[in-house]
Amino acid sequence: MRSRTSDSWLQIAAMLAVAGAVLGGCSGPADSRPNIILVITDDQGYGDIGAHGNPKIRTPNLDALHTESVRLTNFHVDPTCSPTRSALVTGRYSSRTGVWHTIMGRSIVHRDERTFADVLSEVGYSTGFFGKWHLGDNAPYRPIDRGFQEAVFHGGGGVGQTPDYWGNDYFDDTYWHNGEPKAYEGYCTDVFFDSALDFIEHQAADSSSPFFVYLSTNAPHGPFLVDEAYSAPYADEGVPSPMDKFYGMIENIDDNMGRLVGKLDELGIAENTLLIFMTDNGTAAGVTATHPTQRVGSTNRQLLERAATEEAEGAWQGFNAGMRGRKGSEYDGGHRVPFLARWPQGGLGEPRDVGNLTAHIDVLPTFADLAGIGRREDLDWDGTTLLPLLRGGEWSDRTLVVHSQRIRFPERWRKSAVMTEQYRLVNGTELYDMTVDPGQESDIAAESPEVVESLREAYAAWWDRIDERFETHVYIDIGTDAENPARITAHDWLPPDDSVRVPWNQGHVAQGPAVNGTWNIRVAQAGTYQFDLFQRDKPAGFPIEAATATLTVGDIERTRDVPEGSPGVQIEVDLQEGKTTLHTLFRAADGAERGAFYVYARRL
Repeated sequence: MRSRTSDSWLQIAAMLAVAGAVLGGCSGPADSRPNIILVITDDQGYGDIGAHGNPKIRTPNLDALHTESVRLTNFHVDPTCSPTRSALVTGRYSSRTGVWHTIMGRSIVHRDERTFADVLSEVGYSTGFFGKWHLGDNAPYRPIDRGFQEAVFHGGGGVGQTPDYWGNDYFDDTYWHNGEPKAYEGYCTDVFFDSALDFIEHQAADSSSPFFVYLSTNAPHGPFLVDEAYSAPYADEGVPSPMDKFYGMIENIDDNMGRLVGKLDELGIAENTLLIFMTDNGTAAGVTATHPTQRVGSTNRQLLERAATEEAEGAWQGFNAGMRGRKGSEYDGGHRVPFLARWPQGGLGEPRDVGNLTAHIDVLPTFADLAGIGRREDLDWDGTTLLPLLRGGEWSDRTLVVHSQRIRFPERWRKSAVMTEQYRLVNGTELYDMTVDPGQESDIAAESPEVVESLREAYAAWWDRIDERFETHVYIDIGTDAENPARITAHDWLPPDDSVRVPWNQGHVAQGPAVNGTWNIRVAQAGTYQFDLFQRDKPAGFPIEAATATLTVGDIERTRDVPEGSPGVQIEVDLQEGKTTLHTLFRAADGAERGAFYVYARRL
């Protein structure tokens, strides 16, 4: 028979176990917090799913997930890749994190920001990242520096882009595994899902703590490369190129989603796993340039009728779910995307559509809520937890803003949308009532000046909140123990002006363009540094097309002759600790000039 004292200690122990599960100190076997899997695809629009009315594309597994999920049908992101991801991982508007472009160093989240992996790992979650990061390729900006304990990822914003491993082409590529290059067999999407499934299986074997997986595919972003077994059937059905390949890439993603759901069932963890599927912006290739929605929107009914007619006539132009615009656009077709959430054990109720205004900034606060953290003043999130809405609770109307800048320094009102559940103020001048005009065909700004003025005031307040990073720069570290040497690429150049086309992919680099730019770097430790300069990346072995190479770090300048046929040139300099700039110059005998597109900086 237990004594009253022993019963009291048992009660205290039970309370401590619950506290541990909520606060995340050392989670025990009884940890009931859900596993979290967030799948995000690249450039797949709202209309690029069969369940959303597209009669051409085949997505049976996503369609099945759609029928089992709470579906946020008014969910918004930024109109392009890095901005969406920066807001998603931090819960803060993208520009507040220092991200408003996909290149020029403006795609790197500042080092003082905290990600959802940081937050969840602090409270006991095991964290894994697989696929496209696009928020920084150097320490301390890589996923393994941002709270992820396991990571397999490509460089830059897509396979084959400048920071990616040289020569990657979607098949049998080399990706970074926890910061080190590793060769993989298979198609890129398959590899990233394989790696995620291995991580999930390993974590499921250890039930002492929940896991978080961020699975971010580079597909169906261009270049549109996929096995013909996926694309040829669409081409045979009259789907034009490159949409046939785009659809094939999505069908491959769908097959992998089926594998993921099957693995959760096989491991017996589906019930207490929150599975989210979303995309990062509007469609990139799911509608042709001549599709009517690229000129003006239409209603869903009209679009479905047109799609059926085009399919019957063999003149398929794609499907945009009745929205105007696509990737990069300030209209809803650029930033309204799918959001499917399935959590059988989570009290979400019956699968259903939820039309309240929601956004990428809400995802991290939701994960924090799931982990028992609540709001933290030190993180200063712009979003709010979605759990009450997902569970059928009350939700207040709100005003949100997205924009697309893609220039060195943001400009007010550039490609912007101020959103409420009823209205869209586009570029500060056009007003649309979404309750009667979801295709954004009829500008009613002249008829509703008071609404326009109210939304303009909301934009002004938002701008004042997000503008503190506009004149600051991210600095790439060299000489750290975490990454030595640091491999720096032209992807992150700050060019002299916006007219310079930064070589953001390896195809452009291979053309040897006569362009240049400057990197902002931070010398982590004083010492002697060896800089290896390359025109193409080191694995290419391509001879530099120049007679001399000049390295400038701050006020220090060194010039060396380039041996004929040499793929690289080494220059050593002594550097002091601190922030500075890095600039390179290859000069040919005929006077032609370009920068070194790849630099390896090693502290000796």
